[in-house]
Amino acid sequence: MPFAYYSRLSAARQRIYRQSDAIESLDIPPGAVVVPHVAQIRTSLARDERAVVQAASQRLLDALVAGYRVPKIRARVLAKRPADGSGELHGLYEPEDAGTPARITVWMRTAARRDVVAYKTFLRTLIHELCHHLDYELFLLPETFHTEGFYKRESALVKALLRDEAAAADPQGRLL
Repeated sequence: MPFAYYSRLSAARQRIYRQSDAIESLDIPPGAVVVPHVAQIRTSLARDERAVVQAASQRLLDALVAGYRVPKIRARVLAKRPADGSGELHGLYEPEDAGTPARITVWMRTAARRDVVAYKTFLRTLIHELCHHLDYELFLLPETFHTEGFYKRESALVKALLRDEAAAADPQGRLL
């Protein structure tokens, strides 16, 4: 079932929305080495190491986009989320523009209390923004919409990353 804003879209944009909605799954590309980067994001967030979180996020994105064979994307991890009266911004995708590579910006601290965000929340936000990139570059959609299919793709990829990280860890949570 389309989200409420669907009815306000033009016929052409509704077609794009339906195309996006029909793509319901996304897995880790075969051969992509992601577990060390996912684990590094987890440990670096816990240690409040912004620069290390950014480097690990970049390596994770590099591994995924190489596996999907799509153009690179730059990662930027900033400290406190921006906020206004309507809420906090968790992440931002900026498509390639005039030769400037696409960029994902995510924030690692909440706006109000300035707490480091939960690991799964951070990872989900990073992958959410990557999914916008994949809409353009992998699925060749002329626009990227928040559809049920989009959220299913995001969720499937996050679950796969968490599953592989857990499978690679010993009972104490250390990578094997």
